[in-house]
Amino acid sequence: MNTTFNIETSAYWTWREQKIYYVHAGDNLTSPPLLLIHGFGASTDHWAKNIAELSRDFEVWAIDLLGFGRSAKPDWQYGGDLWQEQLHDFIKEIIKRPTVLAGNSIGGYACLTVAAAYPDSVAGVILLNSAGAFTDTNPLGVRKISPSQKFLRDQSQNLLKQSWAVNLLFQFVKQRSQIRKTLLKVYVNKSAVTDELIANIQRPANDKGAIDVFRSVFSSPQGKKVDELLQTMNSPLLAIWGEADPWMSPQVRGAKFREYYPALTEYYINSGHCPHDDSPELVNPLIRDWVRALG
Repeated sequence: MNTTFNIETSAYWTWREQKIYYVHAGDNLTSPPLLLIHGFGASTDHWAKNIAELSRDFEVWAIDLLGFGRSAKPDWQYGGDLWQEQLHDFIKEIIKRPTVLAGNSIGGYACLTVAAAYPDSVAGVILLNSAGAFTDTNPLGVRKISPSQKFLRDQSQNLLKQSWAVNLLFQFVKQRSQIRKTLLKVYVNKSAVTDELIANIQRPANDKGAIDVFRSVFSSPQGKKVDELLQTMNSPLLAIWGEADPWMSPQVRGAKFREYYPALTEYYINSGHCPHDDSPELVNPLIRDWVRALG
């Protein structure tokens, strides 16, 4: 599939003396703009199929979070608080009007942090298999694990605090063969796992500083829990869940979101962890209709 799209702007924005990459397409000023935020290890490239379609109806922006894609990768402490400030400042300085934030995985968590802290800047939030921990459950909302599984998980978490172990893991996961294997596991549409997609993920992993970002994400303190953020928010909320996600239990997580934010709109579709790229023909109409309904 051809994933090219007509980019009106492809540029860098300087934020805290660091270069931040973004793209911009569409010019509809009658609806709120969309800002697309990628997940861990991805970039603006991961939204190509969505920008091409959604920019016909909306002004669409996509941004590389600091530490990912074509953005700078300084040796900083990475996490929700940092990306919250980056996204909010981008809205205020570049977009300059209330924006609908759409995020996949950790990008979804980043959207929630912005909506909770800066409600006047957010016209709505769209979550696609959003990551983030709840207070009374584990981060991914998976089913209960056995004592032996818990032991192995705890040992793995302790191991990832060791620099040598993180370095070995990073060198392993950024191999093309391993990226392909991981994507095939989390995509329903296997034909979407192309050489182009693999290259787009691997390329930033070879940048100077990428390993420091990887290490920091694993070692930095967790931010606010999802339920804390939801109880602070007042933005319209759409959740799109790829039901075949092997990394989380969408039905379990969806129930937690409904518990703390009953006014949300949600859809469950036959897709994986990255439904926007896995099943854009299902996701794009859901986003388009929901944003239109916001007025």
